[in-house]
Amino acid sequence: MEKVKSRAFRIIMIAALLVMAFPLLAFAEDGAGEPALYATAWAALPPIAAILLAIITKEVYSSLFIGVVIGGVIYAGNFEGTMTHVISDGIIASLSDSYNVGILVFLVILGVIVALLNKSGGSKAFGAWASHRIKTKMGAQFATIVLGILIFVDDYFNCLTVGSVMSPLAEANGVPRTKLAYLIDSTAAPVCIIAPISSWAAAVTGFVEGENGFTLFIQAIPFNFYALLTIAMMFLIVGMKFDYGKMREYANKIQESKGDQAADFSAEEKKGKREGKVIDLVFPIIILIIACIVGMIYTGGFFSGTSFVQSFSQCDASVGLSLGSVFALIVIVIIYVARGVLTFKESMDCVPEGFKAMVAPILILTLAWTLKAMTDSLGLAVFVSTATESVAGSFMSLLPAIIFAIGCGLSFASGTSWGTFGILIPIVVEVFQGSDPQLMIISISACMAGAVCGDHCSPISDTTIMSSAGSRCNHMAHVVTQLPYALTVASISFVTYIVAGFTRSAWISLPVGLIILIAVLVVIKKVQKPLEDDNAAAEA
Repeated sequence: MEKVKSRAFRIIMIAALLVMAFPLLAFAEDGAGEPALYATAWAALPPIAAILLAIITKEVYSSLFIGVVIGGVIYAGNFEGTMTHVISDGIIASLSDSYNVGILVFLVILGVIVALLNKSGGSKAFGAWASHRIKTKMGAQFATIVLGILIFVDDYFNCLTVGSVMSPLAEANGVPRTKLAYLIDSTAAPVCIIAPISSWAAAVTGFVEGENGFTLFIQAIPFNFYALLTIAMMFLIVGMKFDYGKMREYANKIQESKGDQAADFSAEEKKGKREGKVIDLVFPIIILIIACIVGMIYTGGFFSGTSFVQSFSQCDASVGLSLGSVFALIVIVIIYVARGVLTFKESMDCVPEGFKAMVAPILILTLAWTLKAMTDSLGLAVFVSTATESVAGSFMSLLPAIIFAIGCGLSFASGTSWGTFGILIPIVVEVFQGSDPQLMIISISACMAGAVCGDHCSPISDTTIMSSAGSRCNHMAHVVTQLPYALTVASISFVTYIVAGFTRSAWISLPVGLIILIAVLVVIKKVQKPLEDDNAAAEA
């Protein structure tokens, strides 16, 4: 492990030295204020460097930062100009943008709300309530899926809440923790990426410039094949009552102590959890959802006579989500304090906790926005639009599938979806903006789907790690049991994106993907012996 870290460090240092030496090869700005390398292939170097470094080092922060510095060096050609361009025109300008600030406000407030919900004890109360009503293995699995879908505001909140709620219920009904971890992981990022009111939607809209990011996000939902097929996969696997791959081996181990689980929480930890009520979990989430919807349609002019659909499509997601989340936070604190669930001091203690939980997403967003500013100043949009004019239409139709595959690889290697969004989505917008809006929507979906897929498979992904922790499952057991399921959906999604690239219709391509998924699962189930037969033979 130390050798890997040392090698990654050396790679980063070499890249940094190359960046510092690059002014010797670059050109200064010309008289018109544009760099001599404006709108050339050099404009693509910063995002390409960030992608390659993320794959090699599996670390997104330094990779994005080095990409930003490379962009500054190409633009300025000297040390002073590079520093000024990166800091003033990049980081400061990105963080001064009102839309970007609104997104950051929403993320911080969401982190505070998540901290409040976790401290209230509502999840523990919900678990106790559900255990008296769900008595079967299938029921416990379906309940996990449904709860995961309902908690769509944030993937971190999803993983930890669903895990703490459903672990006792799953264990009581004989659901292996590897299976529970898979269900939790599959209802975290895949659900958040198709939920209009979530931290993920806010992040994605922040990467789209020159377009209504929220409208594009809504239009891209039917084309997010990996997320939609993953949700369908969960229902099919549970409903068909079978497993395959490593998951099947663990499903045969009803003895939960044979290596697929980590140790239970200690008695002191269980004893120390606050006793809450079901309403302490459900009501705040409902308030947050309603408040954010009202906030968005307010910015779209709904209360001035605009129709609901139009106000939603033309809303300012940044301001709407900020307004809604702030209002929801105030109401939640008032309700908790009035009911004695939390004291005012305990509620305020959740503010720094929530902020700290969102530091990583904020860093990724800031660096991604800055990288976008660098590529804009180098004329990447002009370069890619010119370069794609001569590309054959049939090849362009294959781009969504190619983009999906690239997103999978980058996200798997780096362990993060948001860094992948920040690198790929701006490039996709620049390629298709103004030339093929429908293919742009499909390709943006492919970016999001590929990022989620790679993140879903990656052993270093934060959501993968938290799903293991939330279900109290051994981490590598979760990774190896989930991988065959994720790869199955990924392969089918790749084919579906090929279909979508040519048909340009979700009404055709998505049913094709669902039919292929059902057919594949039916074949797998028929090829292997039923799980019940294996259990009977083992007992004999």
